[in-house]
Amino acid sequence: MTQTHMLTRHRDIQNWVTDRNGIPAIARVRNRFGEERAQLKLSFKRHDHDTVSKTSLDDGMSPVSWTAWLAELDRQKLALQISTAADDFEFVERRDEHRVS
Repeated sequence: MTQTHMLTRHRDIQNWVTDRNGIPAIARVRNRFGEERAQLKLSFKRHDHDTVSKTSLDDGMSPVSWTAWLAELDRQKLALQISTAADDFEFVERRDEHRVS
């Protein structure tokens, strides 16, 4: 059975990503009105050093510092929902009862 956990603490998110050889990135995307916004991304490398992510590097991803990435995560009020059965994740709306630190 697959269980999911929501990570909101900065340290927990950073540890989960770096334990899987991931790096934070941000892509600039435009909505249908032409307004630009930041879209959080994570890029992972497999043992054979091929880049693996939910998007390719051609999608406008720019690696950023953890400080900038986590600040954007907080600004958008998002959390990282992870699956315990696989190294799968998604960004979800943060619930009010979760603390960030």
